[in-house]
Amino acid sequence: MRDRRMSLNELSAKVGITLSNLSIIKNQKAKALRLDTLASICHALHCQPADLMVYVPEEGIEPTKSDNPLESL
Repeated sequence: MRDRRMSLNELSAKVGITLSNLSIIKNQKAKALRLDTLASICHALHCQPADLMVYVPEEGIEPTKSDNPLESL
């Protein structure tokens, strides 16, 4: 957001979520994030989801060795 010169207040207004909920997301305290909220944030910031988050595997869980990660579903 700093690169885009947008405050949390401005982003909150553009995305349509409360400032407190946006702060929870920003401070990595959210337990879940709706896809439409993520899409709205990306639209407002002109970015992709991967620009905002990274996957951190849980300790003790082995990744599958498939080329297609959805294959095991």
